[in-house]
Amino acid sequence: MEFSNLTLEIFSKLEQKWLSHCKATNKTRILSIDGGGTTAIVAGEALIYLEDQIRVHTSDPHAQVADFFDIVAGTGIGAILAAMITAGDAFGRPLYTAREAVRLVSERNSELYKLKSGGIFRRRRRFSSRSMDNALKQVFQRKEEDGRLLTLKDTCKPLLIPCFDLKSSAPFVFSRADASESPSFDFELWKVCRATSATPSHFKPFDFASVDGKTSCSAVDGGLVMNNPTAAAVTHVLHNKRDFPSVNGVEDLLVLSLGNGSSNAKACETRTCSTPSVVDIVLDGVSETIDQMLGNAFCWNRTDYVRIQAFGLESEAMKKEEVLKERGLESLPFGGKRLLTETNGNRIDSFVQRLVATGKPSPPSSPCKDSAVNPLANGR
Repeated sequence: MEFSNLTLEIFSKLEQKWLSHCKATNKTRILSIDGGGTTAIVAGEALIYLEDQIRVHTSDPHAQVADFFDIVAGTGIGAILAAMITAGDAFGRPLYTAREAVRLVSERNSELYKLKSGGIFRRRRRFSSRSMDNALKQVFQRKEEDGRLLTLKDTCKPLLIPCFDLKSSAPFVFSRADASESPSFDFELWKVCRATSATPSHFKPFDFASVDGKTSCSAVDGGLVMNNPTAAAVTHVLHNKRDFPSVNGVEDLLVLSLGNGSSNAKACETRTCSTPSVVDIVLDGVSETIDQMLGNAFCWNRTDYVRIQAFGLESEAMKKEEVLKERGLESLPFGGKRLLTETNGNRIDSFVQRLVATGKPSPPSSPCKDSAVNPLANGR
């Protein structure tokens, strides 16, 4: 009898330990990509390495980033990458791998950010809106469906992208959750990316409407308010019980936040290495503030929140090579940062091991995969 009770107690403890382990690994996974700059060197290299490591750890050569994250957020050029890796094909699979997305952004960079010819008195760089519009339309178009332009509802995973609406003088966050509720909040993906990329110093405000024409915006760069959209993604998951019913607090989250370099590196994209503009300083300030907030929120379990950023980039030739080799920085509770012994590459590798341990989910089909959404008249 005593032996039976002892056996029961042992098995009870083993069961509790097993259930505790299952609970620990059953986390909602968030990927967030900063805006800032026009090349996305940091985020691009991190994304490619992230996907490569996922394939190594799963022994699946076809695994993609979207397979292992439950929601993706992005701002500016980070939003373009986020939208590309979550945009769904006709079968509900991601339209682009991380490597394909980064390669296309690189190849089409001169189209996305085509300099307008200006007069001798023009002191600021201005980019061609028409050129960016055309490039984005080509990226977010399904060739097999008579060239239908993709909308927010066509993403294979939940997507969050912010902009600032001049009409309401408030931030506006594009969300697949809202798009699936009403066509008044469903927007063509190229317009979403165009809206969040409308940096005031480079583009005019972007005026556009939802697929049914009932919701309109006059948008400028989402980076002015949410250059680092990680907090927006975390808040969305915590309060969206319909899509994330098992999330009760940050202890249920696993977050990877990808930065896009410092203002000094972005200023050097102009090949003049000038002093960072006020806009650049604002973008960096927003990103670092959010990183500090998230660092505080996850201070009891730092492995659940990983921030990848690069500050030591100086020349274009060494950027890609140095991103993953640079030692990581981690925000400390109540302010400050500490230099880690691990490199950015090491930190991504460790994060992927935890990510893969959660198991590969079956990617949900696009909410409107079987329904047709008619484009607005005049291409809007």
